[in-house]
Amino acid sequence: MDVDTEKIDGHENHSDNSSCSGAKLSEITNTNAVDKNKIEADEEEPSKTTENIDFKVIYNKKKIDITFPLDGLVIDLKTHLQKIISVPKEMQKVMIKGLAKDQDTLRSLGVTNGAKVMIVGSKLDDVLSVSVPNKQEVQDEAAEASSKEPLTQQKIHKKILDKGVPEDAMPGIINVKDPLPDCPLSGMLNKSGGKVRLTFKLEQDQLWIGTKERTDKISMSSIKGIHSEPIPEFPEYHIMGIQLGTTEASRYWIYWVPAQYIAAIKDAVLGKWCYF
Repeated sequence: MDVDTEKIDGHENHSDNSSCSGAKLSEITNTNAVDKNKIEADEEEPSKTTENIDFKVIYNKKKIDITFPLDGLVIDLKTHLQKIISVPKEMQKVMIKGLAKDQDTLRSLGVTNGAKVMIVGSKLDDVLSVSVPNKQEVQDEAAEASSKEPLTQQKIHKKILDKGVPEDAMPGIINVKDPLPDCPLSGMLNKSGGKVRLTFKLEQDQLWIGTKERTDKISMSSIKGIHSEPIPEFPEYHIMGIQLGTTEASRYWIYWVPAQYIAAIKDAVLGKWCYF
């Protein structure tokens, strides 16, 4: 009887050991299967490589061969091009089936090998050329500046002011500081007597100077300063000079700027702590 009991107990112990061994074997098998699947997945995953395309950029009637990542952003293309065409990225327009947005990729725009991409933009020197005076005007301006004569009495500015307030000038208000309007400031004149409008693209940190011929997009961070004086006969309007370079000759002069917006213009472009 005792023998039978021992046999039964031995049988039970053997069954328990077999169960443990089976569980461990199953666990090892499952682990090996997972590792195998992982290895296979890693082998099947393709290596990521940059896909470049070759296309032509057309700027100022010139064709330039460009190689650029197909998934590259338009804003990165502008950065790449500014060293090649000498046009600041803020002043470039990339035309691919219309105006391309900065966050578009070349792939999303459908650019393919051999495609033609048009760039529109003005160099800083071109912007200044609208406002830069001739040799005689430079001499006059230097002499008048040294004499500390008010802007409105200087010959170079007086010839524009003598034409009177433009018929389409925006109403000016004295002793008031208004925020910039939602619409562009218009009805003003530049040194050539041409119509000028100012558009403030704060979200892009850009000032757009528009004339009948073109619109130049100026990075606000590149503007060195803004100088302004009220026009004595019409104190509700100012003469305003936008400093685009380091010399007085690089000031872009604008006439008949409504007085109530002068402070807001300086705040928007320069910040409250650094304008004069």
